[in-house]
Amino acid sequence: MIIVLKPEITPEEQAHLIQRIEEMGFKIHLSRGEHRTIVGVIGDEEALRSTALEAFSGVEKVVPILKPYKLASREFRHENTVIDVRGVKIGGPKLVVIAGPCSIESRESLLQVAKVVKDSGATMLRGGAFKPRTSPYSFQGLGEEGLKYLREASEIFDLPVVTEVMDPRQVPIVERYADVLQIGARNMQNYSLLSEVGRTRKPVFLKRGMSATVKDLLLSAEYVLSAGNRQVILCERGVKGFEDSVRNLLDLSAVPNLRGLTHLPIAVDPSHATGRVDLVAPLARAAVVVGADAIMLEVHTSPEKALSDGAQALRPEALRRLMREIAVLEQSMDVVRKIESEGAFA
Repeated sequence: MIIVLKPEITPEEQAHLIQRIEEMGFKIHLSRGEHRTIVGVIGDEEALRSTALEAFSGVEKVVPILKPYKLASREFRHENTVIDVRGVKIGGPKLVVIAGPCSIESRESLLQVAKVVKDSGATMLRGGAFKPRTSPYSFQGLGEEGLKYLREASEIFDLPVVTEVMDPRQVPIVERYADVLQIGARNMQNYSLLSEVGRTRKPVFLKRGMSATVKDLLLSAEYVLSAGNRQVILCERGVKGFEDSVRNLLDLSAVPNLRGLTHLPIAVDPSHATGRVDLVAPLARAAVVVGADAIMLEVHTSPEKALSDGAQALRPEALRRLMREIAVLEQSMDVVRKIESEGAFA
């Protein structure tokens, strides 16, 4: 349920309303928009219906939220959420490109890739220190040693960093080094992990599970939001399908679909979606056109030597070319949005 407050509500009236709702055992989440403040009430809505909330001073209206995800819903917050990561704004007017190796393999290789990422114009660095692999005998990552290399690269090249956390016990360690905590597709419904990162104040990059619906993704985001962390970035990275020439099917319809359902920023990962480097650039370009707020790309200076996912990693020259193409597409989409806002397509 959301309670829309009147613009002229006094601080005392707002405090009285919140105190009364909390006394009834409900959680409160405030969302301050440009024109209105909304109070999100989390709990049994049936119990609230017996309370005349409209009678409180400063309350404009009370609106039930029928969707199972409350805090992630567009009803709860009409304006798009913009997440500021050390000056990089995800969800703002400019597309954010996050690039780097699948796995942190060594200090030297990471610094090489970080330089490529910085020089290309990408704005954030990714790299896995803890790697979930299908086989227990595959390379599992460098752990905290890799996180230290990632932090060093971040400071040298002034790039905020994203890395995956796989277990609630890892959260304090990863939080110490990373700017954004990534929840991988295999952990999208690891609810204890979601709740744990929800208790941090670091942004969370939440990837859609391989067999998850859009609704499932939003409910997973709700776990993070309900624990107190308002900074969640949703990521489409492909779902299982019948086609066997690619690893997964990239669901680009999820981007405009989610745009209508949630205020949270939306990213696309074309690298993990297909597992094929020849498809990464075309799908990245398509992600720009459908309105993604961020794109995550895998990059390696020598993909043939990569310890994981080399087949989907862009070489430096391919990243530079793609960044130029993205810049052109962004300008074109700015024109399209301007025409749409003027009603020229009506």
